[in-house]
Amino acid sequence: MQEMLISQFTYNSNTGIFTRKTSSGGKKQGTIAGTLRKDGYIEIRFNGKKELAHRLAWLYVHGKYPKQQLDHINHDRSDNSICNLRESDDCLNMKNKTRYRNNSSGVCGVNWYKPSNKWNAQIQIEGKKINLGYFIEFHEAVNARKNAEVLYGFHENHGNEFDDELLKAYYGELNDSNK
Repeated sequence: MQEMLISQFTYNSNTGIFTRKTSSGGKKQGTIAGTLRKDGYIEIRFNGKKELAHRLAWLYVHGKYPKQQLDHINHDRSDNSICNLRESDDCLNMKNKTRYRNNSSGVCGVNWYKPSNKWNAQIQIEGKKINLGYFIEFHEAVNARKNAEVLYGFHENHGNEFDDELLKAYYGELNDSNK
């Protein structure tokens, strides 16, 4: 499978971008391959079906598809540079998530708890929520959460945001060039 992929595309492991080696299906040789999906992943038609570019990157470099899921370390689902990808199971992947959009405190696992008028810090490990305590000061709750992230082996990027507007601006241009 790797040989077929290499015969049809070049892959820049530093940028994560695939380029077509041949023209086919109205796509010209030398153009960037892939379409940005609404969920932020890049999809490439390969071997008669749509494939996720990060899985193809893994195949291109390692000669086989990943056994598990792949984690985009920097949270940018369109950054398929090989140094940004790591094999991951659900547990490991959950330790490197972006902050939920509805998060009002700005910190994963920290929220205002109205009944006690205090900040609550919690963390979820293997599906179980662990209450880290209630705090008068916000920074105390944040410290409790960050210490727990270190203790339980969370990635340093966990809870960081990714700028979707930069992604849309860049890949809006990419999708236009693939038409």
